[in-house]
This record gives sequence, C-alpha cells and structure tokens, in this order.
Amino acid sequence: MKIDLFVSRRKALKISQCKLCHGICTQATLSKFENQNRVPSLAILSKLCVRLGMTVDDLYQEGAATVSELHTVLDTIERDLMTENYPDAIKRLNTLQLNDIDAIPDKMQFCYLRGLGNALINQQPDKILFDFSQILNDLDERHQTIFTQLAFLGSGVMSARRQEIKQATFYFEKVNQYIKTHQDALKTNDDKGFLRMLTLIFFTAEFYASQGNYRLSNHLIDAGVHLCSEKRVTYYLPRLKFQATQNALAQQKDPALIQRLISETLAFARINQNQVIEVKVAALNCAFKKLREDYSSLA
Repeated sequence: MKIDLFVSRRKALKISQCKLCHGICTQATLSKFENQNRVPSLAILSKLCVRLGMTVDDLYQEGAATVSELHTVLDTIERDLMTENYPDAIKRLNTLQLNDIDAIPDKMQFCYLRGLGNALINQQPDKILFDFSQILNDLDERHQTIFTQLAFLGSGVMSARRQEIKQATFYFEKVNQYIKTHQDALKTNDDKGFLRMLTLIFFTAEFYASQGNYRLSNHLIDAGVHLCSEKRVTYYLPRLKFQATQNALAQQKDPALIQRLISETLAFARINQNQVIEVKVAALNCAFKKLREDYSSLA
C-alpha cells in the first residue's frame, strides 16, 4: 500500500491530521496509519480517502500511479484500436504490466486490448492467445462478461489473418450469436458496453465479407450504423461505412450507391480524424473510377 501517496495528498491539500480525521476516526488512528503503517478498517480508510478526493484503490495501484489514470490510459488505447491508430495503442500498452493492475475488470480490459492489438499487427499466436486465455480460463472463467466475447473475437481475428478459416469461423459464429442475443439488452448508460458491442459487430462484419457472405456482413453493418446513430458515437462509422462500400463494390451494386457510400465514408473519416480510412477511401475511389471507365469503354 502506498501510504506515502496518502500523506503527500493530504499535505498538498494543506489538511491537518486533526481536520482530516474529524468525524471519521481518532487522530491517533490516523497517525498510526501514516507513521507506523497500521492500516485502519476499510470503512475508515475509505472515508479518509474520499475526503482527500481519492479512492482506496489508488493506494494499492502500482505502475499507472492511480486507478483513474489507469482507466484513462486503457480507454485511450481502446479508442486508438477503434480508429486504427495501432502504433500509439501498442506504445501505450507497452507502458503497462498486468501484474501492476489490481482490479479484475481492469485486468480483463488490459488483456483484451493487448491481445487484440497484437492480433491486428500479426504478432505470434502464443503471445496473443496467452492474453485471451487469461480472460477465458481465469479472470472470466464462467464466461459472464463481454470480455469473453472480445477474447473470442480476437482469437477469430488472429485465425483469419493466418488463413485458418475453420478456426476463425468457429470463433466468429460464437460472437455473431452473442450479438444477436445481446445487442438490444445493453444498458442505456453503459457507453463502454456500446463501443465494445460495436467492436464485435465491425470485426464480425469484416470477417463474413471476406468469406463472401455479404448478406450477413451488410446486416451487421446496418446494426452497427443504427447503434452509432442511436447512441451518438462515431468512432466506428468510418470503418463500418468503408466496409459497406467494399461490399457494394464486390456485389457490383449501382454506381450511384457506391459513389454515395464513398462520399459518406470520407466525410465520417475526416470528422473522426481517421487518416487510415481516408487513405483507403482514396485508393478505393481510384479503383472505382477505373472500373467505371472500363465499363464505359466496353459499352
């Protein structure tokens, strides 16, 4: 326990021991905690921490300094992965260590992010699966949280990139079933839950498109776009719209529809500052224009 953090916080706020412990405990109890490492009851310690604007977890948290700082880093990494900013995501992940994280939900978030991040940059399978196995076999061994589904998803992404289609299909079928049964059951105030559901939806739509199942892929894309609109979150809109454009092009849809999708994708990419999608759209637009020219010359 980082008692020195507690003491430095109290002194920084210029709060005396007498004032801090008033109505909570005796000054002797507080003094023994600060000077002799004699920890009071959790109820007392929690009240003292609240009065200093911190939590008991802050005193146990190593590495990232405080729980709130850790949450900020993890959430930033998650957004980086959503917007395909993989270099920054990996760089931030490398500043963290699993053993420095205490809370189980934070451990699961870290394992999911590191596993998926490594899958997306084609790291070795054993390195990727180690993180997912921590979730599936230990942290969420009863498979009750969305992190189990995210671990399945990451395993599917890894398998698909290694052209292990049978294994990838196994994982994505699990995820797709979860999406069907849970997308309407999200809590209205669970912003992270919505974003993680969008992660499941996007990568599953991408996989099924790669297998030529455009009907299912488009259905998932529509569900994702609807969720983005309903909850007013835009991180995934550029990627969802880009996948819809690719699907339309592969299905040789009406050129006017394809052009509209290209324009929408580019607009959302600029709004969300997703430069990766902007580059992809530019290349796709060139290919689309060439295709139209080829059709015109044959007419």
